[in-house]
Amino acid sequence: MSTRSERGHGRPDSGLDVIMSERRQLINLAYRLLGSLAEAEDAVQETYARWYAMSRQQQDAIENPAAWLTTVAGRICLNLLGSARARRETYVGEWLPEPLPAHSEWNSGRAGGATADPADRVTLDESVSLAFLVVLESMTPAERVAFILHDVFCHSFAEVAEIVGRTPAACRQLASSARRRIRAARPSPTEAAQRTAVVRNFKQAWDAKDIDVLIGLLDPDATAIADGGGLAITFPRPIEGAERIARTWIEIARRRPDTMTFLERTVNGQPGLVAQQDGVIVSVFAFEVAEDRIKHIWVVRNPEKLRSWTTG
Repeated sequence: MSTRSERGHGRPDSGLDVIMSERRQLINLAYRLLGSLAEAEDAVQETYARWYAMSRQQQDAIENPAAWLTTVAGRICLNLLGSARARRETYVGEWLPEPLPAHSEWNSGRAGGATADPADRVTLDESVSLAFLVVLESMTPAERVAFILHDVFCHSFAEVAEIVGRTPAACRQLASSARRRIRAARPSPTEAAQRTAVVRNFKQAWDAKDIDVLIGLLDPDATAIADGGGLAITFPRPIEGAERIARTWIEIARRRPDTMTFLERTVNGQPGLVAQQDGVIVSVFAFEVAEDRIKHIWVVRNPEKLRSWTTG
């Protein structure tokens, strides 16, 4: 998991280069807290707006600008998480976190082309997999902030308390509760090569419209959830059970246009698939694999959540 760099030994320079060097760290933090790169960028932009709204004298009075930026960004994200719950009650269909492409795809220009800012590339590790982000959605805003700041970014509970507005002991309890949720949802470990093989076999069976092989690759209690946001056609409710999912995927294969192809891609650091139509990615498929079987499939079709995958 990510750790923050050592800071605070001596007075950091408050010049533009030093302040802006924190941007990547803040984007990493905000994406994990919000599950949306667009919202993360907005939160970080607001953080910097508050910094530059201060006079130079006020800025110079801050002993550790990096810590100040993290505190402000954390509070902004905490507030956004509270309002996001209300917004998602009116969201059309299921809501899923925004998927991100692999680093190589950012670098090759597939994710935003020349307009992609290197500082926006979120570090992809276990704490940013879609499965992990989905579990984070089940937490209260305070649990999520306490857990991410302490367990992922290694801030002390005293620092977390300043952001969350609770005592260090209360923040410790929040992180412990979040940890239990993570452990309960985490499947048995599966080797990376094994996960890749399962997803590849699933794609091949899908292309071949082989329902028996698809069923065999799915956990009997597997679930599939799609997010179209009312902007793209998809199945409106979760699909449960290997056979129902396999039949749905066969139907998708039969109805897909001749100009659509399915490709293997890395999604939030894990093996995944994308649907590409006329050269444009229109769907992203993320998987959770345990013991040679697919337990969960997440499909993101909302075009507003696929901007990182489209050319600029």
